[in-house]
Amino acid sequence: MSCELKSGDKAPAFSLETTAGPRRLKDFAGSPLVLYFYPKDDTPGCTQEALDFTAHAKAFAKAGVSVLGVSRDSLAKHETFAARHGLSVMLGSDGGGEVSDAYGTWEEKSMYGRTYMGMARRTFLIGPTGRIVRVWPKVKVKGHAEEVLAALAG
Repeated sequence: MSCELKSGDKAPAFSLETTAGPRRLKDFAGSPLVLYFYPKDDTPGCTQEALDFTAHAKAFAKAGVSVLGVSRDSLAKHETFAARHGLSVMLGSDGGGEVSDAYGTWEEKSMYGRTYMGMARRTFLIGPTGRIVRVWPKVKVKGHAEEVLAALAG
């Protein structure tokens, strides 16, 4: 499935178990949410992305913005990942795939001539009213957290 969601669309409702307890989209009503999808805990790119969001956690908090990273890893795996790397970013477990399906981030990928289904690295900035403000459809890890922070500023 390709990313069909765009700026101005209503963000699909979700409910996830996270490293900060159960969270639903409506829990973030009234303030912006950075919802980023990533393939897998403890892989180099995913670890760096989580470290970068953690490094900017104070700036996001000062801007009144919550950050939630989502993968299909289990909550136990997220907790181990967060502890191992000192992550403060909230991580959500989408083990059943409902949230990644709703956001169009579970898609066909290919590597070395083999095709498989996997999580696209994609970020959504959801505004205080629950509408998507911006989508980063093909995230490059280096500089991404800073780019999202810059988008919030202006």
